[in-house]
Amino acid sequence: MTRVLIVGGGFAGLNAAKVFGRHGGVDVTLIDRHNYHLFQPLLYQVATAGLSPADIAAPIRSMLSRYPDITVLLGEVRRVDLDRNVAVTDIGEMRYGCLILCCGATHSYFGHDEWEQFAPGLKTLEQATEIRRRILLAFEQAERVNDPEERRKYLTFVVVGGGPTGVEMAGAIGEMSRFTLAKDFRAINARLARIILIEAGPRILPSFSEPQATRAVRDLELFGVQVLTSCAVTMIDGDGVEDG
Repeated sequence: MTRVLIVGGGFAGLNAAKVFGRHGGVDVTLIDRHNYHLFQPLLYQVATAGLSPADIAAPIRSMLSRYPDITVLLGEVRRVDLDRNVAVTDIGEMRYGCLILCCGATHSYFGHDEWEQFAPGLKTLEQATEIRRRILLAFEQAERVNDPEERRKYLTFVVVGGGPTGVEMAGAIGEMSRFTLAKDFRAINARLARIILIEAGPRILPSFSEPQATRAVRDLELFGVQVLTSCAVTMIDGDGVEDG
């Protein structure tokens, strides 16, 4: 029986495993660092308190339990020895006849990894909950200060990157401030939160048509989002963002 090793339980890894599982006759092992499948497109909803983490994470074992030839393991692949057809993991060596790498994607700071502590990416549940914590804490801190300038700082949110995730994130913060939190505070007007979406290219949503991108800008502006295009970020620190 052919032994297939699938690394990663994201969309690609799960679909590959299901194909083998439906046809049978193949010994499949799927290994992932987490025991859950994450629906990444809705991470921004977790980051803005619209959904809880459990709403977008499902156990990989449950999703593949109907296939008797599939084994699911919690572990991390550290390297692959192509000459020996062996994957070296934190739980030992695993031999394979066919290797499928579905390791997913991560964010990039374009050579400025020091920015991460000030501007977390949005690829994991941990990052989403950290962003949610920072957003909600900013409103709380704005509520308890009296200085208008300091309050304005706490109520300013910057999203870097005008792709689908950045657009969704900026819009969700605007929606949260104008609807979800509007009646929850006494000293501040949450509707006055300033959300800035920065995109280095000439327009947001470059993978979409120009009319769709234009419509997205109009929709974002309805939520109070200020869209800045042709604006490349050159510095991020604890006090703010600079563009070149």
